[in-house]
Amino acid sequence: MKNLLNTKYPIIQGAMANISDAEFAASVSNSGALGVIASGGMPAKALEEEIIKCKSLTNNPFGVNVMLMNPEKDQIIEVIIKHNVKFVTTGAGNPGKYIPALKANGCKIFPVVASVALARRMEKLGADAIIAEGTESGGHVGEQTTMSLLPQVKAAVSIPVIGAGGIANGTGMLAAEVLGASMVQVGTCLLVSKECKIHQNYKDLVVKAKDISTVVTGRSKNTPVRIYKNQMATKYIKLESTDVESEEFEKLTLGSLRKAVVDGDKDGGSFMMGQIAGLLKEEKTLDEIFENFMIEYNEAKKKLMEI
Repeated sequence: MKNLLNTKYPIIQGAMANISDAEFAASVSNSGALGVIASGGMPAKALEEEIIKCKSLTNNPFGVNVMLMNPEKDQIIEVIIKHNVKFVTTGAGNPGKYIPALKANGCKIFPVVASVALARRMEKLGADAIIAEGTESGGHVGEQTTMSLLPQVKAAVSIPVIGAGGIANGTGMLAAEVLGASMVQVGTCLLVSKECKIHQNYKDLVVKAKDISTVVTGRSKNTPVRIYKNQMATKYIKLESTDVESEEFEKLTLGSLRKAVVDGDKDGGSFMMGQIAGLLKEEKTLDEIFENFMIEYNEAKKKLMEI
């Protein structure tokens, strides 16, 4: 599999809000993949502190994910340029106005897309690669599956495509390559890394998850999010079939991500995870996870060649 990053492994760590901080991103980069700080709704000043901290913890490349709904997105881009961050992934908006300045500073931009139309638009705007993320992934999702989306995006653009959604081991990585991916982005499988400092209850839910343990909430609000199916998720979906006001949804989800990540509230937390969680059965170090990726990838590729 090709590597666009000059990292040891052709793997990008997916940006996970309230999880992918400087320390975790540095740990991922030190283990040979590309760590990514999830800026989410951070103020620009807070992100600057995270970038400085990450640089103190690793000499390897790392990136920043920019959520373009952030009201301080202009200042965030300025911080990224100021500190010479070389990789940016984007979501929840159009990064077009920022691409020239980022590229002029030697930064590579990888927008996350959920449709062919958006992939084409990002290529025209100057993106260096496209992250085609299927609905199997955890967190904010689109409608198309990775198996459907990835080959169509590959056929539609001439720049490299990075596969994401439903990938948690080397066989998944090989499948993504066959479908046209140059690299992969992963997230759910890293939740059970020993270096990931989410609440133990969160990790336990991932390990115990089955193939049908996640649901998508917020479809009726045009804010679909894949999370673990607990009491909060079940209640949310039930409310979606009623005529209740938006305030009821806000009350239900207020602070729910923190409840999951920090408090480990199994009933009220929003435990973002992908459908592939059912494949994850134990905690491992990041080194073990990435090494196993490549072992499984090479073994699967060898078997494929023998058919």
